[in-house]
Amino acid sequence: MSDEEAEDIRRVLAICFRGEPSLDAMDIERILSLDMGWLKPDEATTAVQSLVKAGWLAGGQDNLSPVDDFSASSTPLGWFPRPQRLLDPIAYTAVQSESSQSTEPKLQPNEERSLGVVAELKQEPSDPRASTTRRLLKYIARSSGLETEEVQRRAARKQRALIHITGWMALALVARDQGLDMESVIEALS
Repeated sequence: MSDEEAEDIRRVLAICFRGEPSLDAMDIERILSLDMGWLKPDEATTAVQSLVKAGWLAGGQDNLSPVDDFSASSTPLGWFPRPQRLLDPIAYTAVQSESSQSTEPKLQPNEERSLGVVAELKQEPSDPRASTTRRLLKYIARSSGLETEEVQRRAARKQRALIHITGWMALALVARDQGLDMESVIEALS
C-alpha cells in the first residue's frame, strides 16, 4: 500500500513542478486546489505543509522544490490522487524510489538566483526592449515601494502563467497591477 501512496505523491509533484525547479507554497496550493481541483483551498494549504514535514518538499515557503526528480512518473489518463494521501503523506525516506535517479536528496538548485535579479525573467534576444528590463525593474520597485526581488518574483510568476510574454511585458503588467502611471512605464521602456 505504501508504494501506491508514494506513487500518488510522486505523480502530484511531477505535475505541480513540470518545467519549474521551485515554486512558492501559494503556487503549489493554487495548482492543487484551483488548477487541478484535487483539494479545497484550505486542504491544499494543509497538504503543502504536510508534504514539507514528510520530507517530500524542501526549501522555504517562497522556494519549495521536490527532494528528488519525480518527472519520470507517468500519470494515467483520468488519474487523480486520493486527498488523504496528500493531507497525511507517508514519509519520503521510507519510500525511496527504485526508478529514481538518485537516493540523495536534491540540493536547492536555482542557479538563476546566483546570476542576478533579472536572470529569472525570460528574455527574447532579438527584442530591442530587453536591454531596458533592469532599468524598468528598478523604476517599478522605486515607484511602487516594493523590493526589487518582489517585483522580479511577481514578473516571473506572470511569465510562468502567461508563458509567451517577454520579461519587459511581465514587468509592465506588474507596474499596472501596482497602479503606476503607464505613460512613465512606456518612457522607461524607450
